[in-house]
Amino acid sequence: MTTRTVGAGHGWKWIVQGVNVGRANPRAVYGATAIVALLALIPNVLQAVAQIAFGLDANTQVMLIGATSLVSIIVYPLLIAGVLHVIDAAEHGRPAQPTDVFAVFTGGNAGRLIGFGVLMGALYIATFYALVSAFGDGVVDWYMQVLTISQEMSTQTGPATPPDLPLPPAGIAPLMALAIFFGVYYATVYAIGLGQVALGDRPVLQAFTDGLGGALRNVLPVVVAAAIAMAGGFALMLAFAMVVTIISVVASLVHPGLAALLVLPLYLILLLILYIVMFGAMYAMWRDVCGPQDDASAGGPAPGAGDNSRIEL
Repeated sequence: MTTRTVGAGHGWKWIVQGVNVGRANPRAVYGATAIVALLALIPNVLQAVAQIAFGLDANTQVMLIGATSLVSIIVYPLLIAGVLHVIDAAEHGRPAQPTDVFAVFTGGNAGRLIGFGVLMGALYIATFYALVSAFGDGVVDWYMQVLTISQEMSTQTGPATPPDLPLPPAGIAPLMALAIFFGVYYATVYAIGLGQVALGDRPVLQAFTDGLGGALRNVLPVVVAAAIAMAGGFALMLAFAMVVTIISVVASLVHPGLAALLVLPLYLILLLILYIVMFGAMYAMWRDVCGPQDDASAGGPAPGAGDNSRIEL
């Protein structure tokens, strides 16, 4: 398999197919995605519990975040590959169930998936270090100050006037711009490369090279997809914030804890939707850029799955 170049319109197509993914077998695809989404919450829950139980200072909190991130670098490629396998089975009419997401853990491909995740993680860390070294003078100190203030505010038991947050350093604008640029590019490399390892049975370095080349050859559709995803994500978050505000105001009239009880399921549903679209778009991107030629030319799921040119919820 070699990488292909597709038109800019495929960026919209990937988002649409991400929304429509799983129609052939929603129980398997949505169930597998829900498993991964819940497992992805574990690091955040552990950090929150540790913070409440032990009152971690800012430095220890950063170390805990780093430790959980390192574990995620190893585990997440396996989980994402499991979802891609479930999606691929559903798109081709093969039997699948939610627990198939764990099949890759015991398969012969697990080592390569972990290797690809470690390689991409090292690339992320090296790029972050280079960007901060070149453009982030004072950013680390500013972040630690904000983290310390946030921690102090969360541990206060009585009402207090929120302290003034320190102004960000002057170099943060180019740093954020470059971080977004490399973030989008590396996310594309990750999607294509991981698909090559998980579904294309490619070795790690070849899959990595395919990801680098495939992302460069398809800059236009990637930019279109990223712009649509950012705009759609902003609109979705805005609508979610409005709903949460209304629920919180009304629920607080009954009981202060009722708002959290009602908002939590909505948050989990929103998280599930975002994960479904993300994994579906990843699969569509890999299939169009590197997948088997018959799948790429078809541009959609197995026959009978429906028209992918419109969004169906």
